[in-house]
Amino acid sequence: MQPRTLKFKVVLYLSIALSAGMLLFTGLVAWFLYTEILGKVSDHVTQLSEVITKSTRFAMLQNQPTYVDRIIRDVADQEKIDRIRILNKDGRIIHSTYSPEIGEFVDRNAEACTTCHGSDPATTRPPKGQRTWTFKDTDGRPVLASMEVIRNEPTCYTAACHQHPRETSVLGVLDIVYSLEDFNSKLRTSTLGIAGVSLAFIVIASLLVGFFVHRLVYLPLRDLESGAQRLATGNLDQPIPVRSGDEFGKLASSFNAMTDALRNSREELRESARTLEQKVEKRTRELRRAQAETMRGEKLASVGLLASGVAHELNNPLTGILTFSHLLREKMPDKSPDAEDMDLVIRETKRCAAIIKRLLDFAREKQPEKKFTDLNQIIADTVRIVEQPAHLRDIEIVLDLDRSLPPIWIDADQIKQVIMNMVVNAQHAVEEKGNITIRTRRALDPRVSAAEAKPMVAISVIDTGCGIPEKNLKRIFDPFFTSKDVGRGTGLGLSVSHGIVEAHGGFIEVESRVGEGSTFRIFLPLTPPSAVSESKISEAVS
Repeated sequence: MQPRTLKFKVVLYLSIALSAGMLLFTGLVAWFLYTEILGKVSDHVTQLSEVITKSTRFAMLQNQPTYVDRIIRDVADQEKIDRIRILNKDGRIIHSTYSPEIGEFVDRNAEACTTCHGSDPATTRPPKGQRTWTFKDTDGRPVLASMEVIRNEPTCYTAACHQHPRETSVLGVLDIVYSLEDFNSKLRTSTLGIAGVSLAFIVIASLLVGFFVHRLVYLPLRDLESGAQRLATGNLDQPIPVRSGDEFGKLASSFNAMTDALRNSREELRESARTLEQKVEKRTRELRRAQAETMRGEKLASVGLLASGVAHELNNPLTGILTFSHLLREKMPDKSPDAEDMDLVIRETKRCAAIIKRLLDFAREKQPEKKFTDLNQIIADTVRIVEQPAHLRDIEIVLDLDRSLPPIWIDADQIKQVIMNMVVNAQHAVEEKGNITIRTRRALDPRVSAAEAKPMVAISVIDTGCGIPEKNLKRIFDPFFTSKDVGRGTGLGLSVSHGIVEAHGGFIEVESRVGEGSTFRIFLPLTPPSAVSESKISEAVS
């Protein structure tokens, strides 16, 4: 038991309080026993004095002092009285169990005489309570003394001896000294017994109180202390035991409820932190995507302005070159080396003119001329144009079209241009002996949650070509970016397609693996915007 613990303090203070109480109780009991037994001894000695007085009267009337001595000695031997003596009225000892003091006078100022001779005139009838007193003899032993007055009764002054006149009221005093050693020994034994019982009671009571304090107070407090320490270290998973239904039990239940609430709050905070991180990450991706779109838009605008200026500057000289090249070609004989060279000049000039035309189309902000159109039919017509060159290179084009698609609100020419660019890029990626699959399906906008997503149509162009390296995926929609060989592409096809799809309210996703192929998914709104009147929709359906 640690000196600083509550259990130790309770047991210590309780033991001190019980000890003080039992000490006071033992003292009171000892005092009561002393008073009670001493009173009984005093009454016994007083009665014995009266008996001796009456027993010796006859011998005194017969003037036989020998009988008187025998009576007092017999009584002293039987009762184990320390001493018995008889004094005459002058204070001289005439009879005594202690022979050396016979004939001596007793001092009237002695303790035995002050009871009667302490006043003037002397008292002849002292109260009964003042006939006995206690003192220590010359050997230091505790004794009790008793005094009985021998009066001059009619039987005395009318006796034949007639040694005392009638006017004398007191003839002498019977003095008995009773030893209190046995009395004090028994009282001491009783007191020690009471003290031992009290001490045993204190020890048992302290142990019982310590046990109950340990069980009812110390253990619940230790549980609370351990729980508080675990709580301080962040351990919220281990509850403290509820040992009872009293205040400590209610406190333990409240502590467990608080711990559960803290654990739930911590989990909610962690979940909120995770959710916040996900939201921040999502918003960051959206911001980066928006930033990339903004940069791409600015780049496209800059390129458009540049392309427009360059195209206008180059278009006029090319027109003149092409015109004079045709005139010179007409003057040359067919199949001559000069004619073949001129045909090459004309072809390359036309190719330059086509590139310039694409630049002008890219730079020109042309608004789509939308109407409800069968998307599957547009795809089929576009594939029919490029199907023959694909067969020559052993490339199979597979159509997997959803025939349940309704007409959608698009510019047919622009969407045909987008499909054409995608299929041509797929042919260039496959080169020889491969497959190109074009698939249409209903879909939901993958950029938002399913509850907020709008219905869309997904056009997937899947090829088994060489694939696009990961480092180029972020740049494929940039103007003039191309990984093809010189003469096989200008880098404007995907940029133009990207702009057309965005103008229709859609977007393009790309998946690619080097050596396995690529998948371009074009998402277009399945339903027209709210600005389109119901009359246009009904006209298109009819």
